Amino acid sequence: MAESVEVLIVSRELPTYGHPGDAGADLSAAEAIDLAPGQRATIGTGVSIALPDGFAAFVVPRSGLAAKHGITIVNSPGTVDAGYRGEIRVTLLNTDSKSTYPVAVGDRIAQLVIMPIARARFVAVETLPGSHRGESGFGSTGYGNTDPSGKPTQGDRA
Repeated sequence: MAESVEVLIVSRELPTYGHPGDAGADLSAAEAIDLAPGQRATIGTGVSIALPDGFAAFVVPRSGLAAKHGITIVNSPGTVDAGYRGEIRVTLLNTDSKSTYPVAVGDRIAQLVIMPIARARFVAVETLPGSHRGESGFGSTGYGNTDPSGKPTQGDRA
């Protein structure tokens, strides 16, 4: 069973989960704006939270806005640290090349995912231990590559 955590909040409207088991609670716009093609704007949600130590919140796009209208979040995921007490604001980007997208007060514009966070203890070393992946990076699992047995992979075709 998933862990539940109490999050203190100041907001006229509480974020809501659309369905049981959803990871993200919907955040709504507290201000209206028309996003022209290619335009980005930072929009307030009217939500401020106090997370317990050991937790962070991540602001992520809504898949329906992205698929249907080309609306995404520039710095996704946006990180809300446990010590932050200001308003959660969302920087939306209209990737559509032709259509303006109107954002009205109350429109669901993003999702808020609350997660436990491990704090790293960085240990300086001269070299890193080996791994199966090694130094292969961005696009290394793309089209034309093979898996460890030599079988071709489809990957992301990058």
